[in-house]
Amino acid sequence: MRNIDLIKRDLKYNWHPFTQMKDCLSFPPVPLEKAKGVKLFDYNGKFYYDTISSWWCNVHGHSHPFIKKAIKRQLETLEHTLFAGFTHLPAITLSEKLMEVIPGGLNKIFYSDNGSTSVEVALKMSLQYWKNKGKRKRNKFVSLDMGYHGDTVGAMSVSGRGPYNSAFERLLFDTLQIPTPYCYRCPSGMDKDKCSFECLMAAATIFENHHEEISAVIIEPILLGAGGMLVYPVKFLRGISALASKYGCHLILDEVATGFGRTGRMFAAEHAGIVPDIMCLSKGITSGYLPIGLTVTKQEIYDGFYAEFDEKKTFYHGHTYTANPLACAAGAASLDLFKKEDSLFRAKMINKKLNCFLNGLKDAPYAGDVRSVGVVGAIEIVEDKKRKKPFDPSRRIGMEVYTEGLRKNLVLRPLGNVIYFFLPLSVKENELDDIFERSLSVFKKVFK
Repeated sequence: MRNIDLIKRDLKYNWHPFTQMKDCLSFPPVPLEKAKGVKLFDYNGKFYYDTISSWWCNVHGHSHPFIKKAIKRQLETLEHTLFAGFTHLPAITLSEKLMEVIPGGLNKIFYSDNGSTSVEVALKMSLQYWKNKGKRKRNKFVSLDMGYHGDTVGAMSVSGRGPYNSAFERLLFDTLQIPTPYCYRCPSGMDKDKCSFECLMAAATIFENHHEEISAVIIEPILLGAGGMLVYPVKFLRGISALASKYGCHLILDEVATGFGRTGRMFAAEHAGIVPDIMCLSKGITSGYLPIGLTVTKQEIYDGFYAEFDEKKTFYHGHTYTANPLACAAGAASLDLFKKEDSLFRAKMINKKLNCFLNGLKDAPYAGDVRSVGVVGAIEIVEDKKRKKPFDPSRRIGMEVYTEGLRKNLVLRPLGNVIYFFLPLSVKENELDDIFERSLSVFKKVFK
């Protein structure tokens, strides 16, 4: 089977996400036949290093026999059932295993089917909790002006406004937005070495002025993903947590991208030593083998819905694929692999080599900023380093990097002017060396 034949068949019917389909005439999608470890293979036998973990979810590498075996075993008994009025061993087992690693104080799990819906659940859970408590005025959310929480309406509403959601502005509800701690381009114009956390002061003002109407604050801990792989100080996260606690509103941590070892800890909240009221999880739960999402919360919030039926405090939310048995089996196997393969220890090795590579780029004329945490690293590309001037969008520098990366056997899918690595915890040292060597070759070619 030839790649070109598959491309023609694909483009006849399929509409790809985050893709201007007219671009596919010049930059067609790559047909993939199989994957193994950190490599993807097309039908011509060419491989590509999956440096972004297939949109940040592949933790243990592709085609891992341990996870595949768990899915096949589950397929023999129960592939799917509704989760209202029924339960099953895979969901019970996954919940029990999650409780062994989730920060203490969180003990109730609501299943859904992806990251966006796990955020929708969190927002509705917080909102209805206050309604159930008779505090209807608490109906607003606080969020970062460059945050990203998904593509459903609620998730878009608590995200920053931009190209991801501008077309849907009329559908979105208003939120109280606070400045993002974007240290390289500080919203207060401060030097990051002399920072007084003016952005945190701005957040404090919003809480002080609106605390009686705030239901929850939602934030991606330590690392903002689609906002540009922004790594911000632990102190900011602790400050937001303290403000939520002081004014009695919920703290929602969106760990969809940061959970399951991506920041070097099982969960990014651990860097700050905090426990949220609600935590959103997806992506890495199953290592990307099957879709699942979940929202974890505290007993106190759960108890706010626990009542007689005629009190109408039931949480009216659900999804067809809630707690799908196959996905739950994959999730349980993935958690077992963290122990079996000492994945968090491997993250330290990856972080060390990643930082060594990034530090070597600091003096490059095109590298305005380099940043990293755990197995995630980013280079913000600029045209003028002294003035921090980005490349003109019409240049499409990201597309140049992406296409040259494919020629060099790399999946480098930038976020605008940010080139990033979101590496699987299974990547080997020699593979890292090869990835970074090929990446340098790409940068030299694109940036002359």
